[in-house]
Amino acid sequence: MKQGMGKVAVGAAVIGAAAVVGVAALVVRQRMKNSSRWARAMAILKEFEDKCATPEGKLRQVADAMTVEMHAGLASEGGSKLKMLISYVDSLPTGNEEGVFYALDLGGTNFRVLRVQLGGKTGGIVQQEFAEVSIPPALMSGTSDALFDYIVEKLASFVAEEEQRFQQPPDRQKELGFTFSFPVMQTSLNTGTIIGWTKGFSISDAVGQDVVAELTKALKRKGVEMRVAALVNDTIGTLAGGRYSNKDVCIAVILGTGTNAAYVERAQAIPKWHGPLPQSGEMVINMEWGNFRSSHLPLTEYDQTLDVESLNPGDQIFEKLTSGMYLGEILRRVLLKMAQEASLFGDTVPPKLRSASILRTPDMSAMHHDSSSDLRVVASTLKDVFEIPNTSLKTRRVVVELCNIIATRGARLAAAGIFGVLKKMGRDTLREGGGKTAIAMDGGLYEHYTKYRECLEKTLTELLGKETAATIVVEHANDGSGIGAALLAASNSHYRGGEAALPSPSPLPLPSPSSPSSPPAPEKVLEKF
Repeated sequence: MKQGMGKVAVGAAVIGAAAVVGVAALVVRQRMKNSSRWARAMAILKEFEDKCATPEGKLRQVADAMTVEMHAGLASEGGSKLKMLISYVDSLPTGNEEGVFYALDLGGTNFRVLRVQLGGKTGGIVQQEFAEVSIPPALMSGTSDALFDYIVEKLASFVAEEEQRFQQPPDRQKELGFTFSFPVMQTSLNTGTIIGWTKGFSISDAVGQDVVAELTKALKRKGVEMRVAALVNDTIGTLAGGRYSNKDVCIAVILGTGTNAAYVERAQAIPKWHGPLPQSGEMVINMEWGNFRSSHLPLTEYDQTLDVESLNPGDQIFEKLTSGMYLGEILRRVLLKMAQEASLFGDTVPPKLRSASILRTPDMSAMHHDSSSDLRVVASTLKDVFEIPNTSLKTRRVVVELCNIIATRGARLAAAGIFGVLKKMGRDTLREGGGKTAIAMDGGLYEHYTKYRECLEKTLTELLGKETAATIVVEHANDGSGIGAALLAASNSHYRGGEAALPSPSPLPLPSPSSPSSPPAPEKVLEKF
């Protein structure tokens, strides 16, 4: 009996030992599996980091390519991916302007009307007021008359509210600057043909029409006495706003949902300009630099698929690497690959991780700036956006590192673009007689994404060298697009002569004569990546 019990005990011990060995084997296999997954995640991270690299040499190549394309775009229409549009703005505000001027800023589903009171040389901007109005969805796909009648009705109400406080001289017509951020072929300072609509608008009977004429007809229909003095886009408005407060401003850059740049060019350096040379000798150029592309841009598989699946494949490549509309989406695509191939968030891929454009750049910025020891902002963002309930600290650290890689690449490329513009203007080295060059920056990405802004400014110093960088001033020109349009209405007012006149604008800051006169041939542009 005792012998039988001994056999049972031995058998149980063997079974127990086998179970322990089995559990241990499972644990080891799970650990090996987890280790293998983590190794794959790290391999994806490292490959992405390498492909996004922007060493100084590459940035200089990007800047040189930007300069070459600027020359090509100035030489002929369609000669470059950069449109280099002539703005017909040949004099910017001086700070001497006086009077009350209006602006209309139409660039999306809302529009703004502004009023700016200017106090001349010593008064500056005495007062500014604005109202923001939503556009009913039906008007976004209706008729031109319906849209502009609605806009003018709201403008008229805004004007009437303050009519008593801002009385114009009886013989003086109100003047307005019009910021219109849709595709336009401009033919003078206050005429421009609508090429097409974007941002959800589809008003077919307005295409091919002069947008200023359409607005002017609505003003007449509604009995509003007002002249449209200037038609500009938001980047040129920012340049004008920056120039008003700082005479050294000669470049403006928007870094927001999209990106663009404008700068002051010598009129004689614009071969495609066939009109009479402007009195000032200068012309503001709207670069439309978001469409810049070069073989030197560090593109990844994620950028390529994002472009192919976008509304405008093959276009706006520089914008897709640098601007707020796309940075969060690039991050989502990398996280999706890590979830699929390395089970970063567990055995199943979180369904919401497959939803395009669900992760906005402000969310990415919040995670990138998370300074808590347990990265709780990262955890809550992943939970709120993707419904991923639990993440380990090391997973959150991977997310922060990806944010850093994407933002750093974008900021350094934007800095290289600015450096390219400075090279074209001959302001990338110390100038004879000294003098400073100021760059007016605007846009939510630049304003609110601190690490992006700091990286951009540090990179610009790296490319210029400390001595030259000390002569370059980068400043935030808040709300330049609206105020700038009103200021351009002032600097191009009909009433600059006579009693109520404004002083004639001083010439814009001239680019250095060291600007290259014979640029190298434009870089060959590949049709596909």
